[in-house]
Amino acid sequence: MATNADHLVGALRVSGVERIHGLSGDSLNGLTDAVRRADGMAWAQVRHEETAAFAAGAEAALTGGLAACAGSCGPGNLHLINGLFDAQRSRVPVLAIAAHIPHAEIGSSYFQETHPERLFTECSVYCELVSEPSQLPHVLRRAMRAAVEQRGVAVVVVPGEILLAEVDPDAPAPRPVVAARTHVVPHADDLAAAAAILDAGEKVTILAGAGCAGAHAELLSIAEKLRAPIVHALRGAEHIAYDNPYDVGLTGLLGISSAAEAMSDADVLLVLGSDLPYREFYPDDARVVQLDLRGEVLGRRVDVELGLVGSVADTVPALLPLLRERESGEHLASAQESYRSARASLDALADDDASPLRPERTTRALDRLAADDAVFTTDVGSPVVWAARYLTMNGRRRLLGSFWHGSMAGAVPQAIGAASVDPTRQVVALAGDGGLTMLLGELFTLVQSRLPVTVVVYNNASYNFVELEMKAAGVVTFGTDLENTDLAAVATAMGLFARHVDDPADLDGALAEALAHDGPALVDVSTARQVLAVPPTITASQVKGFALYGIRSVLAGQASELVDVVRTNVVRRVVSHLPGHSKDREAGDG
Repeated sequence: MATNADHLVGALRVSGVERIHGLSGDSLNGLTDAVRRADGMAWAQVRHEETAAFAAGAEAALTGGLAACAGSCGPGNLHLINGLFDAQRSRVPVLAIAAHIPHAEIGSSYFQETHPERLFTECSVYCELVSEPSQLPHVLRRAMRAAVEQRGVAVVVVPGEILLAEVDPDAPAPRPVVAARTHVVPHADDLAAAAAILDAGEKVTILAGAGCAGAHAELLSIAEKLRAPIVHALRGAEHIAYDNPYDVGLTGLLGISSAAEAMSDADVLLVLGSDLPYREFYPDDARVVQLDLRGEVLGRRVDVELGLVGSVADTVPALLPLLRERESGEHLASAQESYRSARASLDALADDDASPLRPERTTRALDRLAADDAVFTTDVGSPVVWAARYLTMNGRRRLLGSFWHGSMAGAVPQAIGAASVDPTRQVVALAGDGGLTMLLGELFTLVQSRLPVTVVVYNNASYNFVELEMKAAGVVTFGTDLENTDLAAVATAMGLFARHVDDPADLDGALAEALAHDGPALVDVSTARQVLAVPPTITASQVKGFALYGIRSVLAGQASELVDVVRTNVVRRVVSHLPGHSKDREAGDG
């Protein structure tokens, strides 16, 4: 007789789920045994449940379909929560199976007792406890439907014995649960009002986000009609910043000056599928029209004159005929020239071959050598800065990271999920030394599961972005040092192909070898610690903060660190512009 766990596995299989990411435990025995016996379903074993949730989120982001993860009772499913928060905030459909203690013991302070139905509420669109065996098929179906329709996390909390119970013979056979197709366009009156606002603007700027996925042609068509520069948010980069003459760069904390200028100069801002959280990067006095599928986000970050509910792909074709033809493109031309200048400045930093290696140089080399359809995952902190500025999107590459939740240690777990989907596709994880070592055991997962992921470690012996935040706030850096052993040697001992790089001349060769290796590989790159990831706009408080940092560092006896900051970020740039300068001379002048 089939069990509830068999029903659960069957329901996932007919809905396109091919694996459950997780770590086995006694309360999950019914589920793992059902997976063992099932055709077409794999148990994707990890070393930490947080990885299981991150991997499921990455899989859902790549496929667009439902992905699954599981954790055993108590501490097991608690470990899922960080990755589930990330999936929920990234708006990808994930089903989490949270095994529970025996139902009869709930409320008795039993061994490993928690209350998952309460704990996971904040990071899910649906969270329900299965109290008796006949409930499971119905609760499971509702959970899967909520996840795919609301594009979020659904949690089914189920005591272990209910997974082992015989399935209700009257329960209907599982049917596929896939998202319903929709066509969402604002009311005609609202479209006319939007056109009137846009037509009245002389300097229209478009802020485009992840909601523009699948609407690249529509986005370019409205930019052309409005003669408007396009500024993109980080999660939208992979969908927007390619084959796009209107794109003038990334905005937000990791952005560049041209994007900030295009936003601040606008008299009308058209927000398409973006919920950029940083209020300080919106224009102060522009009229704002915002389009999003989720009505609840309209006006959440900036006051909008008109909010529209609809998809970008469906709405733009309906809006275009209502817009006037424009003769002047001065605002666009100015933004494009500013972007060319900002891009040239960034590219110059990537050409610096001094030692220790600049992270810009490392990322540009990786961008040049990686496959045209590579999947990149990135840790937060400094790796995401360089990924955002130096990885080239082309419509085939993907870029995943904890861009909304901002969690450390996501790069390798997300790479595990990405490589599980298609082991023949190149997957590259841009990892910080702090992020990698936080979940270092997952390198064993890469080896055990034979996942051909290339991990590139930005090894600056510090929590680097935290240091940058301290400097901007005028605080002496403290508690940020990392004493790393040879990470390449560690990776080699764990069974990976590994190389260590501290000489710029060795960088390209090591990266090429790792990318070509048939299996998991790691390149440990010693990168400059004191590189300043300058934000697109610098406030007076940041200038004051950095000045205070310099004074306080000297008073605290850390003047050598201040000298390193100046040498890395000022001297090299000045020397590079002197007559007769050569890169070899720069490296020697230090």
